[in-house]
Amino acid sequence: MRDGDRASLRENRTDRANRTDRAQRADRADRLSIVRSLWHRERSNAHEAEAGRTITLPVEITPPLQQVLRRLSMALLLLVLTTFLVWIDRAGYNDNSDGSVDLLDAAYYSTVTLSTTGYGDITPVSDGARLTNILAITPLRVLFLIILVGTTLEVLTERTRQQVRVHRWRSRMRDHVVVVGYGTKGRHAVETLIGQGIARNRIVVVDAQRKAVEAAANDGLVAVLGDASRTDTLRRAELPSAAQVIVAPQRDDTATLVTLTARQLNRRATIVAAVREDENVPLLKQSGATTVISSSSSAGRLLGVSMASSHAASALESLMTKGSRLELVERPVANDEVGTSPRGCADLVVAVVRRKRVLDYTDPEAATLQRADRVITIRRSLFGTDGG
Repeated sequence: MRDGDRASLRENRTDRANRTDRAQRADRADRLSIVRSLWHRERSNAHEAEAGRTITLPVEITPPLQQVLRRLSMALLLLVLTTFLVWIDRAGYNDNSDGSVDLLDAAYYSTVTLSTTGYGDITPVSDGARLTNILAITPLRVLFLIILVGTTLEVLTERTRQQVRVHRWRSRMRDHVVVVGYGTKGRHAVETLIGQGIARNRIVVVDAQRKAVEAAANDGLVAVLGDASRTDTLRRAELPSAAQVIVAPQRDDTATLVTLTARQLNRRATIVAAVREDENVPLLKQSGATTVISSSSSAGRLLGVSMASSHAASALESLMTKGSRLELVERPVANDEVGTSPRGCADLVVAVVRRKRVLDYTDPEAATLQRADRVITIRRSLFGTDGG
């Protein structure tokens, strides 16, 4: 082995060791920060507590009535079990009223014992009965009390648990997608993102309507409740570290304010905004939007195409619909495609992206594909309705 190779190997080992050490230190710091947030209730944590109440993380929610019935069933089961144990060993108990213990007396003793009332009118007198109380009935009493106060304990610990989850989510969220507005446009945008392979835990929804936030959480998404035109709301969604932002509110003026605020918080993110009127498109672009989609003009063009050819309109709608047989995607040029024509690619190329310019596949500049190019193609969907 040459000296240069040995030096390179040592450098690689040192670099890997440094990366491992940094990762371990970051993990320890994350755990320590969580512990500090639990032990120290400083004034600076007030904003974190407020964020915990406005950030909804996806959870599997059990209906309250079902929780109460489940705990009541467990408590009754423990009561029946204790009654059975006392009744089996009834000879070891003494009833001050008549001296004997029947099934009703066993149920009565179990009730007052598990509830820690303890009137003392029925008492264990034999060694076996007392041993049963020590080994069986006392643990059942503790378990019975835990079930009864479980709801109270859950309410007391819910806020702390929520703050810990929010803190961990914030520490791990980077290069994600923020979707402002979970109406018709927002929901379809999320469906398309998921169809393109983006994980649900990489999508954050922001909406001012509580019903929309709850719907997003039920769909397995992290949701933030608040006005998206306010800086603090977008910070709760970790927008400064996001990679893409979709702005899809109901009003054009709201879209403009949200786009302007988002661009001030994040200079590098790709912002795609939707507006109703064409006259607002230049305003959105001046506000910082990378791409602006006009829903009115897009619908009008689709109507015109439908009049000219219903089949062409169906094909266009299929390209834009999640789960259809064909899909429109952008991808980098493969190594074996460099230097070839767009017509020579395995899938159908409709445009070439070169240095932020979109070239039609018939453009002479796009006649030969370059290594840094990206191509927009039509290909068969992996999740198509035909199972292909």
